[in-house]
Amino acid sequence: MRLLTQDKFVKKLSLVHPIHFLALGFGSGKAAKAPGTFGTLAAIPLVLLMQQLSLTHYLIITCISMLAGFYICGKAAKDMGVHDHGAIVWDEVVGLMITMIAAPLGFMWLALGFVLFRFFDIVKPWPIRWLDAKVHGGFGIMIDDVLAGVFSLIGVQLAVYYL
Repeated sequence: MRLLTQDKFVKKLSLVHPIHFLALGFGSGKAAKAPGTFGTLAAIPLVLLMQQLSLTHYLIITCISMLAGFYICGKAAKDMGVHDHGAIVWDEVVGLMITMIAAPLGFMWLALGFVLFRFFDIVKPWPIRWLDAKVHGGFGIMIDDVLAGVFSLIGVQLAVYYL
């Protein structure tokens, strides 16, 4: 069983190239199976570091990461010659960052955020599925995960409030 994909399109990207490195979620997008899940897992150390910052700084980094993601994902897709290839997982990284905005510290909250984000990213309830199908380019690659992150953020914050 291969741990890394042998996909010909993924081979067009290089982890040495900074944009490709980020688009591939620090290399996690090269996973042979479930690259989106591995991309979300790769975001965990980043989120844990960011949670040590003030909410203002957390939000600034998240917004910059999202805005940069429009370019990062679009550039990687163009270099691969495939729109929204599964190996492009920067959108999952940003999605988890959004999910964990103002979340309490602790494994339970991180696990809840991870599960909620993966759920919304995979199931894609309306309007996420519609955006995924209708919007293209770097913005299109990012926007469904941004919205999945917002849905997950709401779920985490509701859990914080009611638990």
